[in-house]
Amino acid sequence: MRWPRPELRARARQWRARLREPAPYWLTRFVFLRSLGFLYFVAFASLALQLLPLIGSDGLLPAQLYLDQRTPLEGGRLAGFLAHPSLFWLDASDGFLLVICWAGAALSLVVCLGYANALLMLALWVAYLSFVQIGQVWFRFGWEFQLLETGFLAIFLCPLLDGRPFPNTAPPRAVIWLLRWLTFRILLGAGLIKLRGDPCWRELTCLIFHYETQPVPHPLSWVLHNLPEWTQRLGVAFNHLAELIAPFFVFGPRRVRHLAGGLLVLFQALLIASGNLSFLNWLTIVPILACFDDTLWRRVLPRRSAAAADRARAGARRSPLQTALVAGLAVAVGLLSIAPVRNLLSSGQIMNTSFDRLHLVNSYGAFGSVGRERHELILEGTSDAVLGDETVWREYAWKCKPGDPHRRPCFITPYHYRLDWLIWFAAMSSYEHHPWLIHLIWKLLHDDAGALSLLAENPFPDAPPRFVRAELYRYEFTGWGEPGGAWWRRHRLRSYLAPLSADNEKLRAFLAGYGWID
Repeated sequence: MRWPRPELRARARQWRARLREPAPYWLTRFVFLRSLGFLYFVAFASLALQLLPLIGSDGLLPAQLYLDQRTPLEGGRLAGFLAHPSLFWLDASDGFLLVICWAGAALSLVVCLGYANALLMLALWVAYLSFVQIGQVWFRFGWEFQLLETGFLAIFLCPLLDGRPFPNTAPPRAVIWLLRWLTFRILLGAGLIKLRGDPCWRELTCLIFHYETQPVPHPLSWVLHNLPEWTQRLGVAFNHLAELIAPFFVFGPRRVRHLAGGLLVLFQALLIASGNLSFLNWLTIVPILACFDDTLWRRVLPRRSAAAADRARAGARRSPLQTALVAGLAVAVGLLSIAPVRNLLSSGQIMNTSFDRLHLVNSYGAFGSVGRERHELILEGTSDAVLGDETVWREYAWKCKPGDPHRRPCFITPYHYRLDWLIWFAAMSSYEHHPWLIHLIWKLLHDDAGALSLLAENPFPDAPPRFVRAELYRYEFTGWGEPGGAWWRRHRLRSYLAPLSADNEKLRAFLAGYGWID
């Protein structure tokens, strides 16, 4: 039975009225904060399990030593704090590091489970900022700055004290727009750095190499690498669509904005399926959620959530204090965006850079260049007292990076092994650019429990090795149906670092020069 014409016209009028009505964002805030709480938890929890071996008092790059070296002669620790704000100027002991880290993980769970206010989000931001400021090379990646920028905006999305999932204070629309501005800069920055960087992005061939040469591949990386070449070219074309075109529509009208947001979420999901890229792509989805308003979330969330949002909206009230703070935030972000925008438009664009000491507005990007070959550092030790052609070397295994060609690549995203990630960079240069690697070898020569916890296994369970060396290998994915069941083919390229022993005087002098031993 057809609808009578008058009723059709009435329905059309109602539909047009809904399109013109300002979209609410109560459910958007609800989903955004829960998602951000999850990512904060991943960041803090994964750090807590690696914290002391990396930056503890006996870690590879001790935080206290770093702070001591950055304490100005004039002004002391206060001047150091003003230059590099961090809670750990108060105390950088192992106990305090762990307390702040696990407290961050616990508070993150509170947010993830539904309770969030401005004070709680501020505490999370301060805690993570404190680690980024002292984390040294382990924290010099775009997702660290991105988490801080996203987390700082989240502070202003919440009421000061009311932490209920649906408080009576309306979500500030200005913060929603600032999240879209963040989304725009993240995606466009990544797209432009590719076009300006490696020519394979313009030739649509980068993915032929990328799945194999990225920092930490997982099993699907092997599958994607072995797909036909036309799929790789199509993937690059989709990358350009998502990073160079779709971002301009996140500020558009509702339907266009929802479509752009959906495409960007799909793009990030495909990246998650392509390799272990830490929590970068999971985190990128979080500000993208601001593209969607409650008209969409009502279709996917449980009815009780929509009903709770309606009740909160019915009793909505404005907070003059929050309004003033959000206005100040908008002005600050506008001013701090000048340098990142200049960088974005520059032919000399640099990626993953912070322009202020609090990392409030940053530049982003990824894989401006793509390696054609995968080189891996393999650490080997021996118990032999005298080295020769008959020396038996035993290999240390990384937690997740390629080692044994028959070991299946691990799937850990959004978890992040920081040592594995840095070893990928070390293989592309010399140890002089990565002195912490020498410190790691020193610790392996002493069977240091902390350093060994960063590796998959200890091939010397009974006594430490007499010598440790680093060898450089080239790794290639195997293909479909190759015999032997291996995931990788590898062959030795050269020695990266000659064998070192604990009584090597040059080694001791090198470590003493960095303050790692007396």
